[in-house]
Order: sequence, then structure tokens, then C-alpha cells
Amino acid sequence: MSSEWPDNDKLDAGVLKVAGVVVLGAIMAILDTTVVNVALQKLTLEFQTSFDTIQWVATGYMLALATVIPVTGWASDRFGTKRLYMIAIALFLVGSMLAGLSWNVESLIIFRVLQGFGGGMLMPAGMTIMTRAAGPQRVGRVMAVLGVPMLLGPIGGPILGGYLVDAVSWRWIFYINVPIGIITILLAWRLLPKDAPEPAERFDFWGMLMVSPGLAALLYGVSNVPAAGGVGSVDVWLPGLAGIVLLVAFVLRTLKVPNPLMDLKLFTNRTFAVSMATMSLFCVAFFGAMLLLPTYFLLVRGESALTAGLLLAPQGIGAMLTMPVGGQLADRIGVRKIVLPGIVLMLAGLIAFTQVSATTPYWQLMAALFVMGLGMGCTMMPITTAALQTLTPADMARASTATNIVQQTAGAIGSAVMSIILAALLAGKFEVPTSQGQLAATAAIMNPQTHAVATGLAADAFGTTFLWSLVLLALCAVPALLLPAKRPSLPEGHEAPQPVVMH
Repeated sequence: MSSEWPDNDKLDAGVLKVAGVVVLGAIMAILDTTVVNVALQKLTLEFQTSFDTIQWVATGYMLALATVIPVTGWASDRFGTKRLYMIAIALFLVGSMLAGLSWNVESLIIFRVLQGFGGGMLMPAGMTIMTRAAGPQRVGRVMAVLGVPMLLGPIGGPILGGYLVDAVSWRWIFYINVPIGIITILLAWRLLPKDAPEPAERFDFWGMLMVSPGLAALLYGVSNVPAAGGVGSVDVWLPGLAGIVLLVAFVLRTLKVPNPLMDLKLFTNRTFAVSMATMSLFCVAFFGAMLLLPTYFLLVRGESALTAGLLLAPQGIGAMLTMPVGGQLADRIGVRKIVLPGIVLMLAGLIAFTQVSATTPYWQLMAALFVMGLGMGCTMMPITTAALQTLTPADMARASTATNIVQQTAGAIGSAVMSIILAALLAGKFEVPTSQGQLAATAAIMNPQTHAVATGLAADAFGTTFLWSLVLLALCAVPALLLPAKRPSLPEGHEAPQPVVMH
């Protein structure tokens, strides 16, 4: 065993096999997220519900991810990352099967939450397995290896989902996970490195009772704004306030106890803290916008789900082109020099959607999506790289957990906030209660006598919502200016990683 992390660029066969298994699990989770976004309009009509209710199919999943992620660090030690990874896949499969069997919107949301519990453990466990196998100096290259196949989800997910929704049934957007999951479990058992459970620190049960319900209550309160008609409703401020109180209590307690659920001392590392601030703003803006894009094509332009999925493909293609280069350059020349140009590219692409109308040429929108994809490939993975590069191996599992908490929580907040803004704007345009905005817009657009006016009004609402996303993305550049401008040196105290032992 070497006395230090490998410093060459080459990823050996053992690491690549581990990456392949982790990629399959990641594709399953990402595929499901993107498939559901394309299906939201169909589900709204299928269950005869409102936009503020159906968006919980997406938001509830992300909320469940954020809720269960804090457990992953402790569970990785207690059960071993390989065993935890396989349990997460199995739980995700059960949730997928039940979601496909849903009989009403309430049951669908509940089963999506169950899916989220599996997905929440799946992603950080996979990242922990990979970072331990490769070492911090090759994190960027590992992220590049993971990133390119993972883009099959954003590219193929909307297309596959659109086809299934149009030609088969919405239920198959969940059933499709079953064969992928079975293959992943078998390969994980066969190929992932052996890691025996280690004596785990005492589990922070009280911290769990604070942070998970706190996150859930805060996001629930925020997501209730459309139905409640404002922040003054008890359904909004009461769970929101309860969530804030629980999260504040969690932070105060975490700073005092010896073995906290989430190690907030990681944020004393300047690079890690700056990376997380950048990631937070980025995910709020980006995931919020991504939830709205397929709805624009379906509602305003009247496209089928399959066509909407095809129209979203340029973004994934753009990201596929830049993500491998971004990962390598982040290792070599510094994260800041990659992330800032990436943010500029995303802003340039998003500007086109702030000016969107009911007749904007598709070539303009697809070009804008391609530019946004180019920017995305230069941002998300390099930001994650910056967060992990300066940490010691002992901190990797907890840091991966914290990184995923930030990503999923910010993404859930972004989806909820953008849904709230769009619902309020649609309600104002069509002069109906906030919770009825999308249904009123759909009815008016389907009426030939009001179609032209209704599509124009709906497009205006989308354009204004995208403007909010643009502002949040622009603010992301502020902490990004503080990201490392050059490749960091290995921190003192790095130890050799455990050898990757293959079955």
C-alpha cells in the first residue's frame, strides 16, 4: 500500500469498476427525477389536482432526500458503505414499484417520499465509496467519470419519460427503475470493495429529531404558500417557524456535543464553506428553473411529453461536452477559473428564457439550453471538487454527507420557491385563486376562443419566473469569486486510503 494518495492522472481498473456501479445507481435516481418533471402536467390532469399539490411529487422526493441524508455518515460506519448502498437501492426499488401502483395523488406523494429515503442514502454513499477509492487529488477526474454517464439521466430521462407518458402509461416512469435497480444490486454485491462495519460513534438521535423534521417543516411551510394564498396563513408560518426553531436548536446543540449528526466544524474550512455557499445559491436557481422548463413546453406551447423531452436534450448535450474538461481543469488550474465562466454561460442562456413568449422560435430556446448546459458542466462538479479537495480522508464521509444535504435542500427550496412564484403569477394573470392558476391557464389555453391570449399571458408568467432564477444565479457569482484560484496542496496529515479490495 502506498504511503500517499496516488498523484497521477490515471484511474486504475479497480476505481473504474467501482465508478461503473456507482454510476448505475446515480443514473437510476437522476433518471427518475427528470422523468417526473416531464410528467407533472399529465399527472395534474390524471388526478384532477392543482399545481401546488402535484409539485409535491417532485418536492416531496427532494425533501425526503434532504431528510435522510444526515443519517448516511453514521450508517456508513455502522453498517459499511457497501451494505448501505445496497440497502438504499432496494428501498428505492420498493418505492418505485409502489409509486407505479399509486391510486391517487396522496398515495403517489407518499411513495415518492419512500423513494426519496432510498435515493437520499444512495447518492452520498456512492460518492463516499468513490472518494475513498480515488483520493482527493483525483476527485475532479472521478467526478468527470461519474458525470458523463450520469448525463444520460438528464438527456435520456425526459425523452424516455415523454415516450412512456404518451405511448404507454405514466406508471412506467416508475416501473422503469426496477430492471436498472436489480442489475445495480447484483453488480454492487460483486464489484464494490469490501468494507467491514467499523465501531461507530454514538448516534446523535436528538440531532436527528431536530434536523430532519426541521428541514421537512420548513420546506412544507414554504410549499404551502400557493394553497394558503400568502405567508400570513397558519399553514405557512407555523410549520415554517417550527422548522426554523428546530434547525437553530440543532446548530446550537451540534456545536456542543462530541459526536454530532452533521459535523458543522467542516465549515471552519474556508474553501469548504465558500463552496457550500456557492452550491446553495446555484442549486436554488438551477433546480427551480429545471422544474419549470418542461411545463413551459407542455402548457404554453402545447407539446407532447415526448417532444418536450426532446427539446430539453440540448442542455444535457452541452453539459456532456464541458463536464469532463471542467473536472480535469478544476484539478489542474483551480476551481474559480472554471466556475465563474460557467456561471456566465448559464446566465447568458437563461436570459433568453426571461424574454420567452408563446411564439419564441425553438432554435433560440434550444440554443439557449445548449449554452446553459455548457455552463452547468463547468459549475456543479467543480464546486463539489472544491469542497472536497482540501479535506483529509477522515473527513470525506461526513463532508460528502454535508455536500449532499446542501445540494438536495437547496434544490427542494428552489423547486418550491419557483413553483410558488409561477403559481402566483398565473393566478394573477387569469384572476383566480393562487392554487388554481395552472388549471385556469390550461383550460383557457385549450379553449380555441381564448387560446392566443391565454398562451401570451402564461408565457409572461414563465418569463417573470425565469427572471427570479436569473437573479439568484447572478448572486451565485459572489461567493464563487472566493473559490480557490489554483490547485490546492495536500493538507498536512493526509494518510493513505484503504486499499480497494475487489470481489
